[in-house]
Amino acid sequence: MDRINAIWNHPLYQQNLSELLNLESDRIFCRHTPEHFLDVARLTWIYILEERLDFSREIVYSAALLHDIGRARQYIDGTPHDEAGACIANTILTDLAFTEEEKSLIITAISEHRSSGTQTGILSRLLYKADKKSRNCFLCPALSECNWASEKKNMTLQY
Repeated sequence: MDRINAIWNHPLYQQNLSELLNLESDRIFCRHTPEHFLDVARLTWIYILEERLDFSREIVYSAALLHDIGRARQYIDGTPHDEAGACIANTILTDLAFTEEEKSLIITAISEHRSSGTQTGILSRLLYKADKKSRNCFLCPALSECNWASEKKNMTLQY
């Protein structure tokens, strides 16, 4: 997992993460923290194992660690965070010598992680599912103010 730690330590990642944490410091709803990124990584990895799919743990963790890194850009200038995240990820992954095939898998998953549709790749769909299931709505103090549809809210323990 050396490359996962290299993503974490990359200056561009740390800059965007710092901006994101600062911008969400007063947010009452789910925050996009390193804990969230790791929850998404672990859930996606569980789904990969359950479905016996052939993705490396490093690819899964890279996609999860980077999937919401573009949120600061969304707050600052309105760029959708999946688009901004894909650009940020491309720079980081290039700097860290990921292959073109690895970059394509990761960037596609980031770009598509907001959709559960059948037109998206399997890694994208599992990242989407993990992103939603990582939220413990049943513990949230802002539950009554949340604009998520009732059927999307996680009100029971699942994993």
